Amino acid sequence: MIEVILVDENDMPIGRMEKLAVHQQGLLHRAISVYVFNDHNELLIQRRAAGKYHAGGQWSNTCCGHPLPGEDTQEAAMRRLYQEMGMACALHESFELSYCLDVGDGLTEHELAHVFMGHSNVVPQLNAEEADAFAYHPVDEILEQMQLEPERFTPWFRLCLPKVIAHLD
Repeated sequence: MIEVILVDENDMPIGRMEKLAVHQQGLLHRAISVYVFNDHNELLIQRRAAGKYHAGGQWSNTCCGHPLPGEDTQEAAMRRLYQEMGMACALHESFELSYCLDVGDGLTEHELAHVFMGHSNVVPQLNAEEADAFAYHPVDEILEQMQLEPERFTPWFRLCLPKVIAHLD
């Protein structure tokens, strides 16, 4: 059983709960979201594995997840990047974002996300339980595809990407 950290609007921990139950109840919890760019300023995106309990088969940011109780957000971002994409690179926290999004099947992503950015030219070694495809694409092409076929992308990725772009150097 994986537990996540319940937080208030100021990111202060107020408890912990099993991950699926949190998404079923739509409770605010701490999350991490990672965006890795290469030398061509292309964003590394992944297609979530079809077997994921929500948003399976949709394209999303490089990786995301939840800090475990007692784990800080930087450690969680590095852990998830390795677990999902089989890679490591330096990450820096860029900003925080809170959102409440219906992700289908009666589940809600109500997260206070710590957004991390990094740089790498590595070819990922995907964990098939997490992702079944990856691609490096220019951000403008991703935004164009989001406009044409929004259902191909996770709800949080559609919301977060414009904010990530605003924080690029």
